[in-house]
Amino acid sequence: MSTYDEYRPPQPERANRYKKFDGTKPKRNKRGKVGAGAQDGSKEQRMAEDFEFSSYYGKPVVKAPPWEWPIGVYLFLGGVSGGSALLSLGAQATGNRALRRSTSISAFGAAAAGSVCLVLDLGRPERLLNMFRVFKVTSPMSIGSWILATFATAASLPALSELDDVTGRRVPLPKFARKAVHGAAGSAGVVAGVLGGLLAGYTAVLLGNTSNPTWNDTKRHLAFVFVSSASAAASGLAMMTTPQQFAGPARALGMMAAASDLVATRVMEENMEPEPRETLHKGTPGKLMKASECFIAAGGVGTAFSALTKSRWGAVASGLSLLAGSACTRFGVLNAGLEAVKDPMTTIGPQKRRAAARRAEQGLDTSVVTSD
Repeated sequence: MSTYDEYRPPQPERANRYKKFDGTKPKRNKRGKVGAGAQDGSKEQRMAEDFEFSSYYGKPVVKAPPWEWPIGVYLFLGGVSGGSALLSLGAQATGNRALRRSTSISAFGAAAAGSVCLVLDLGRPERLLNMFRVFKVTSPMSIGSWILATFATAASLPALSELDDVTGRRVPLPKFARKAVHGAAGSAGVVAGVLGGLLAGYTAVLLGNTSNPTWNDTKRHLAFVFVSSASAAASGLAMMTTPQQFAGPARALGMMAAASDLVATRVMEENMEPEPRETLHKGTPGKLMKASECFIAAGGVGTAFSALTKSRWGAVASGLSLLAGSACTRFGVLNAGLEAVKDPMTTIGPQKRRAAARRAEQGLDTSVVTSD
């Protein structure tokens, strides 16, 4: 008995609530409980689970994006598509019919495959239509959706025209449709070529516009890396699918793209904060970025070698190396962002340095928020 009970006046015994007036017991419910509980609380039903209170230190500051491998594939295929459209526009301007044929088909094929990856990532295909209900100039995703749709539509006409010519006009098209496709292929190729650069680079703007510490820290330089990587991949694919004597522009672009990719990646990393930069050098992202550097360098050297020796196998091997390097770059940057959100210091470290820099500019010795 509690020490306080001796001061409590005696109370009459309460009636048993678990019996009816006739003395019978009520029926039990599905859970086997007969009521709210006994007088001593021993039969009270638990309404909430136990809570374990812990500190928020060590927990992620930024929520991880729900992106998986289809987004990485789209980043790669979008670059291939945009770079191929640029090569196709150059081939159209110079009258290089063989290069125009291979790059036109590659541009549309990569765009179509990339669109499938986007639909797979959405889970429900009908959600794709929601992106085209509005056009927001302040949203990189909205702008990118319209760029992709316009580009794919424009790139389909030159690709269909080239396929019709390759098959000897055996593509099942009505006479008026075939005439319209061939007549509009040239103008559509120009539109696709102009939008190709935007398609190859808008994904970098999209990543940089997020709150992810690694992607946001690369927003000033990632577009140059992605465009260079896209040009390298498109050049590699063109060297593989175009006869050697007509692939000269693709080889020249491949060598320049390889050099610019290596330089742009190095400049980007040197201008990053220490914590976000570390995510590009450790774990799976670090392995991918290192492999990208090796593949791009090998592809550039191999392209120069194949240009001198006129080796078909050398061109194919160099093209594969450039494609692999571009894919590793896209997946490396994507995975670095996914890994960055797991460590709160990747977000907090740069924030503290920026706050200290602002206090120094304002002549303040201490922070009004923290004790630093």
